[in-house]
Amino acid sequence: MNRLIIIGASGHGKVVADIAKLVGYRDIVFLDGDSSIKECAGCSVLGEESMVEKLTGDLFIAVGNASVRQRLMEKNKERYFPVLVHPAAVIAERTEIGPGTVIMAGAVINSDSKIGKGNIINTCASVDHDCTMGDYCHLAVGAHMCGTVKIGNNVWIGAGATVSNNISICSETTIGAGTLVIKNIKNSGTYIGVPAQITH
Repeated sequence: MNRLIIIGASGHGKVVADIAKLVGYRDIVFLDGDSSIKECAGCSVLGEESMVEKLTGDLFIAVGNASVRQRLMEKNKERYFPVLVHPAAVIAERTEIGPGTVIMAGAVINSDSKIGKGNIINTCASVDHDCTMGDYCHLAVGAHMCGTVKIGNNVWIGAGATVSNNISICSETTIGAGTLVIKNIKNSGTYIGVPAQITH
């Protein structure tokens, strides 16, 4: 495999690097805006993100902030962004997964689901059958999308949250940790509680 350049030498970057090693990358380097960081996950941090133009290899944006992830992927859109899937994840047949998406250990994606680009499907999260996830979303640790859920772009679903079946969530929305979504969300904002209610 080619070299993998990871932008973001953080905790998230460490997990991405570990998955990349498990799927066969042997030459992994980091770039990060913090010049004091010299090493991450046993790999060298070569310098700032702007150095990416001088380096050859596949590229992965390991940044939790969706708008930053989007900006960096669009800025480097001519590069190859792999899909990184932990060997302990379960991916059904007839799924589509966009470039620059990471799927972590214990995650499950079931049949006929479509996952956009630049997404994070975190540890032990699940996407059931016939779901659609837009771009630059984050399904946090232990969060669940039941069957036939549709979410837009830049949606964050917090740890342990559940989105009930046949629900739609609009773009630019945050679902708090432990929240239960049982009705369609048509207005962007932050929602918390059981059932979910918008915060003011």
